[in-house]
Amino acid sequence: MINSYPSFKRPLRALPSSLVIIFFIIALLGFADAAYLTAEHYLQAIPPCTAGFSCATVLTSSYSTFLGIPVSLFGSFYYLVLALGSFAYLESKHVAGEVKAHHHGILKAVLWFSAIGFLVSLYFLYVQAFVIHSFCEYCIGSAITSTLIFIMSVVILVRDAKAPDEPAAEETPASI
Repeated sequence: MINSYPSFKRPLRALPSSLVIIFFIIALLGFADAAYLTAEHYLQAIPPCTAGFSCATVLTSSYSTFLGIPVSLFGSFYYLVLALGSFAYLESKHVAGEVKAHHHGILKAVLWFSAIGFLVSLYFLYVQAFVIHSFCEYCIGSAITSTLIFIMSVVILVRDAKAPDEPAAEETPASI
């Protein structure tokens, strides 16, 4: 039977907690990186860079802010939303033993939202490589984090889409 619920309302099928935990940890790492850059921006400091990187050039360029707000602050909010969404899913599963339907929807929204972060990361990599001609190791770290999150999101969503439909509760033999 084809499920008539929109994809955000249908629970994720057979999702191991370990995948969501890894997703959560990577989102926290991304948050820490972006929050550090945001703090450094407001402290008017340039974080130390290793040889081969030019953080000062990247972090003081016109591309480092949008409407006067550091893009790292947007990144902090992005990673925080991902971390909170995955945490809500995990906490619901831990406390109730089974995840509530709206927490499935939150996690699915977070997984789809990761595509935005991935596209923004690609844009900023392009800007660093072809416009500024300098790279910031913290920005590269964020791009790697965002890419890992996006890959995990695709894996989870594809795995969910390929899972066989489970019969609805009213169709199981025990309820007949």
